Amino acid sequence: MQKVNSWNIFKAFFKIGAILLGGGYVIIPIMKQELIEKRNWLSDDEVCDYYCVSQCLPGIIAINMSILVGYKLRKIKGMFASVFGMTLSPFVSIVIVANLLSKIMSISFIEGLFWGVNLSVIVLIYLTLKEMWQKSIVDIFSFIWFLIILLLAIFKVSPAILIIISLILGLLIEKARRMKNA
Repeated sequence: MQKVNSWNIFKAFFKIGAILLGGGYVIIPIMKQELIEKRNWLSDDEVCDYYCVSQCLPGIIAINMSILVGYKLRKIKGMFASVFGMTLSPFVSIVIVANLLSKIMSISFIEGLFWGVNLSVIVLIYLTLKEMWQKSIVDIFSFIWFLIILLLAIFKVSPAILIIISLILGLLIEKARRMKNA
């Protein structure tokens, strides 16, 4: 991979931040298009891994991912460029929308626009789930573990507890694999 400069990182994440509607759950298809297909900066596995780590960290998934990707590409400078790019476009949008909010809400077709955006967000969430399923459910054990976590989530077990349990299980499985291969 060629060396990426901070300005290009900023521009890529500014674009991602500008089109990211629906929160961190729809970031995978957008990042895949921008950072893998268009720029060839990452692999599919890296995006999936960064997404998983970003969900485990406190904070906003999109910002966490921009930190991880920026750091991978240009260390500290890349991290700052990606975070600044990711946050600048939504910040500018919020300032503009806040100033125009009363005018915007009085326009009748705005409700139709939000309806359309909601549908596109549902599709992007589906694509994210499909991508995560293909990368995560790789054998019968991972499928059974998925069902256990789903059942616990249905019974309203705290997401933090589910993540901690899964982290511990992942560490134990990796340790068992290493011991088996040793």
